[in-house]
Order: sequence, then structure tokens, then C-alpha cells
Amino acid sequence: MKLEGTIVAMVTPFNNKDEVNENGIRENINYLIDRGVDGVLAAGTTGESATITHDEQRKMIDIMVDEVNGKIKCIAGAGSNSSKEALGLVKYAESAGADAALVITPYYNKPQPHGLYMHYRMLAESTNIPLIVYNVPSRTGTDIDVDTIAKVAELDNIIAIKEANPNLDKVSQIMKKLESVDSEFRIISGNDNLTLPMISLGAKGVISVLANVDPARMSKLVQYALNGNYTEAMRIHYELYDLMKVLFIESNPVPTKVALNLMNRPAGHVRMPLGSLKEENKNKLQKVLQDLKLL
Repeated sequence: MKLEGTIVAMVTPFNNKDEVNENGIRENINYLIDRGVDGVLAAGTTGESATITHDEQRKMIDIMVDEVNGKIKCIAGAGSNSSKEALGLVKYAESAGADAALVITPYYNKPQPHGLYMHYRMLAESTNIPLIVYNVPSRTGTDIDVDTIAKVAELDNIIAIKEANPNLDKVSQIMKKLESVDSEFRIISGNDNLTLPMISLGAKGVISVLANVDPARMSKLVQYALNGNYTEAMRIHYELYDLMKVLFIESNPVPTKVALNLMNRPAGHVRMPLGSLKEENKNKLQKVLQDLKLL
């Protein structure tokens, strides 16, 4: 499996009883497919993986696989700070028929580089589903280093890394290191605002928060960049730049869910301990959406 293009890190819509809104998930998936995305991700960070139960997570994976029905790639969020728990989720994603599993670097316990390698090696050797490493040090407290990424890239089932370290030089370091390792291993952007420069350095797409809100334009940006049309990609990048920034004015996915609610898309509330978006930030978000004619 070659991962490429725009994959949407979907929000998890909740109803007024604080239950996962199955119809909302299905509606959002079809909305995204109709607007040209290449894949969807359920139960990732944007899907509030920290506050959904494992039962809800498994249910969401099932819904995603059923609704996508082979039309685009479907990726299951399946990480944990416990290797044993991560293995159970990865195995479930495999049995459910997901195309790949996204596995975040274990958080809070801050494993050493050789511990991270053993974590991913165990998952790769215990399953057959393609695995994507997710590196987001701002949330996990751990940054998987370039040498460890190169070692992990040699494992048969590891196909890509979602790199959300904002250090662009690291992308160059990974690409240089991978020249002698595995040309099929992909770097995927984990930051919407860095997607264009990362693709220029060799990345193959994005796992995107913004694409929940404007999937059509984000998909076009990525395709233009992958096809080498940087003039058009840059035009869309700057067209979307204010949205890229305002969607992170408070903790993700708080602004994104507010944006979707304003657009009458299924989203609902965020689960505690996340709180509501501040009124002044909601006003800023609403103006950006209006400027982009999304409202």
C-alpha cells in the first residue's frame, strides 16, 4: 500500500446524549468522498482518541470500513501508551478490514529510542496490516529520532510516518537517511500549514485536520504540489492559511468542531476536559469561514 494524497483526520461527532453519532460519521465520510479526499482516519487525535472508550473506537472503525466500502483508503487510529493495548487495537483494525493503522508514539511514559523500536517491531511482527508511525512530540512528550525512524522503516509492515514535528529540517534528514533504507517508505505531513513545504522536500501528502472543514481545497493543494505545480499549490496554501491557523487557536479539535457546527455538519460538542471555544475566538473563526465562503 502506497500512502499518498489527502487523508482526513476525522472528528468524532457526538449527539446530545454524549454518544458517538453513527449517522453523523457516515454523513461526514460521504461528504469527504464527494469532495475528492484520498482517505479518512477514524479515532485519531482529532477524533478525541483520549476520551473515547475502546468499545467506541472499535465501533467507529467498523462504521468507517463499512461506509467507505473500498471507495478510498480507510485508516484506523490504533495507538496507546501501552504496547499490549496498541496490539489489541491494531489487531482489531486488521480484522475489521481497515487499509492501515495509525500508531502514535507511546505518550507520557517517554520510552527510549530502543523502546520505541521494540514497540513498533512487536506490532509489525504480530500483524499483517500496514502501519503508520505517528510522531507528534507536542502531545506525547517523545520525539522519535531520525535514526530510529530509519530502523523502523526497514520493518516489513511499516509503510509511513505521519510527521508532526514542526522542524522542517528533520524532513530532509529523514529523506537523506532513507536513501539507503527503503524508497517505498513515505513521509506524510501531520501539520496542515507545513504540508506544502514538506511535499517540496519529499513528503507524499497530509493527514489533515483542515480537510474536515474544506476538503476540496485542501485536496487540490496537495494534488497540485504532488504534480509539481507549486504556483497553484502556493496560491491555495495562502488562500487557506488563515484557516490553517485559526483551527488551532485553541486545542484541536475544539475549533474544528465549532466550524463544522457553524456549517451545519455533524460534529457536536467536545468531551471534557476540553472546553468550549472562547467567544472571541469563535468570532475570529466565523470571519475566516465567511471570507472563504464556507458559511
